[in-house]
Amino acid sequence: MPEFNAPLRDMRFVLHEVFHGPALWARLPALAERVDADTADAILEEAAKITGQLIAPLNRSGDEQGVAFEAGAVRTPDGFRQAWQTYRDGGWVGLAGNPAFGGLGMPKMLAVQFEEMLYAANCSFSLYSALSAGCCLAIDAHASAALKATYLPALYSGQWAGTMCLTEPHAGTDLGIIRSKAEPQADGSYKVSGTKIFITGGDQDLTENIIHLVLAKLPDAPAGPKGISLFLVPKYLVNADGSLGQGNAVSCGSLEHKMGIKASATCVMNFDGATGYLIGEQNRGLAAMFTMMNYERLSIGIQGIGCAEASYQNAARYACERLQSRAPTGAQDPQRIADPIIVHPDVRRMLLTMRALTEGGRAFATYVGQQLDIAKYAEDAEERDAAQRQVALLTPVAKAFFTDNGLESCVLGQQVFGGHGYIREWGQEQLVRDVRIAQIYEGTNGIQALDLLGRKVVADGGQALAAFAAQIREFAQAQPPFCQPLLNALNELEDLSQWLCTQASRDPNAIGAASVEYLQLFGYVAYAYMWSRMAAVARDALVHDPAFYGAKLASAGFFFERLLPRTLSLQASIRAGSAPLFELDAAQF
Repeated sequence: MPEFNAPLRDMRFVLHEVFHGPALWARLPALAERVDADTADAILEEAAKITGQLIAPLNRSGDEQGVAFEAGAVRTPDGFRQAWQTYRDGGWVGLAGNPAFGGLGMPKMLAVQFEEMLYAANCSFSLYSALSAGCCLAIDAHASAALKATYLPALYSGQWAGTMCLTEPHAGTDLGIIRSKAEPQADGSYKVSGTKIFITGGDQDLTENIIHLVLAKLPDAPAGPKGISLFLVPKYLVNADGSLGQGNAVSCGSLEHKMGIKASATCVMNFDGATGYLIGEQNRGLAAMFTMMNYERLSIGIQGIGCAEASYQNAARYACERLQSRAPTGAQDPQRIADPIIVHPDVRRMLLTMRALTEGGRAFATYVGQQLDIAKYAEDAEERDAAQRQVALLTPVAKAFFTDNGLESCVLGQQVFGGHGYIREWGQEQLVRDVRIAQIYEGTNGIQALDLLGRKVVADGGQALAAFAAQIREFAQAQPPFCQPLLNALNELEDLSQWLCTQASRDPNAIGAASVEYLQLFGYVAYAYMWSRMAAVARDALVHDPAFYGAKLASAGFFFERLLPRTLSLQASIRAGSAPLFELDAAQF
C-alpha cells in the first residue's frame, strides 16, 4: 500500500525562507499574538502525523468500500467515524477559523500547507472538512450575530459539518435559473423547497448535525442571478439552549455513483419546506455564497497539489527500486540484473516535470495564502485592498492551473509505474480518478479561465495584472537566478493581454476562444516568478545544505529550460483567434 509522508522540509522552506511568514505575522497584530515560527512548525509536525498515520491508511479502503445509502441515511466507510473523532478533537476543522467562536485563528499561509497534506493523504476524507471550513467562512462574513453564535462554535469544533447547496438538475454554471424557493414566515424564518444535486457531504454519519447553505429565490425576487438569496438550513433544528431539536424537512434522496472520491458522499438533497434562516441581504445571496466558493476554489486547487505530491512520492520511490534494462550510458550497477529505471532519461523527464509543477504550485499556494492574510489582517486599508485585488486575480489561476497540473502529474506518475500503474494495489489509478474531479467542481476550469480573462483582465482594464507585473519587476531588479527568462515571459503575457483587450472589443468570441490557453500561460509565468524566488534563496543558502538547495536549483533549471517554453505554443494558439473554432456549422459536429 502506498505511503504518504508530508514534505515538511520543503513546506518550511517556502513558509519561512521564501515568503518569511513569521516576519509577516509579527507585524500583523491579530496574528502576532497567536502564531510564530515555532508554533507553525509544531502545527505542521502534528499535521504530518495525523495525515500520514491516521488518515492516509484509510484512503484505499475507503475507495474500495465507498459510502453506502441505507434506509435514507448515508454511512461512511469503516474507520472514517473514528478518524473524524480524532481529527475534530485536534481542532483541525477550525484551524484558520475565527477565535471569537472557537476557531484557532491560524494564518492562511499555514492552513494551505495543512490542506495540501490532507488532500495528499485522502481526498475523500478531506472534503468533509473543507466544506465545513468554507461554510464557516460564509457564515462568519455574512450571517447575523445570532446565527454566528448558534452555529459557528459547533462547526469549528467539528461536532457539526457544513455543505454548499448550489447546483440543481437543470442549473449548474447558470445559477440564475435555479428553481428552489424560500417562503417567508411570520417568525422571521423561511420555508425552503427544492432539489440540489452534487452536494458534497449532504448526508453522512460523522457529525451530529449538518448545516446546509442553500441558494433559493424569494417569491418576489428579480429574475436571474440578482434574485438569489442565501439560507442556512440545518438537518436538525437547534433549540434556544443550543441542543438539537427535531429533524428538519431536508433529506438525502440518493447518492451519485462516481469515477473517484468514492468515500465522499455526493448527494441529491431534497428540501421540502425546510426551515431556513436568511444569511445576509435578500437577493444578495450569490455574493455571500461567493465568499465560500472562492475559499473552496483555492482549496480544490490545493487538492491538485496534494494529489500531485502523493503521485510524485509514489513514482519516485518506485523508480529508484524497479529494475529494468540498463542505462543508455552503460550499466550503473553491474552487480544487479538491471539498473533501476531512475537512470532512464524519459523517467527523469516525468519525475522532474511532476516535481517542478508540484513545488511551484506549493509556493504559489503559499503566496496566495500570504495575500489572503494581508487582505484580512493588515492595519493599512490600502495594503489590504491591494492584497484583495491580487487574491481576486489569482484565485481562478490557482484553482484551474493547480488542478490541471495535478491531473498531469498523477497521469505521469501512473506512467512511471507502467503496467503496475494500472493496477489498483499501487494506488496510482485511484489518484488519477480522485484528482480528475478537481478540474470540474467548484466551477469548471473553463469557467475559471473565462473569469480570469474576461473579468479580471479585460473588464478590469489590466490594472490587477499590472500590479502583479510591477511586483515581479521589482523583484527582478535584484537580478535573481533566471531573471531574464522570467522577464521575457512576463513581457509576453502583458503584450498578449493588451492584444486580447483590443480583440475583445471587436470579436465577441475572442475571450472564450483564448481563455483556457491564456490561463495556462498566466500560470506558467506565475510559476516562473515562484521558481525565481525559490532559486534566489537556494543560491544564497547553498553552502548550508548543498543537497536540499542544490536540488532546488536543479529543479528550477528544469522548469525554466523544459517547462516554461510551453508558453510559446500557447501564445501561437491564442493569436490564431476565434475564427478556426467556427469553421464548422453546428450540424457538422
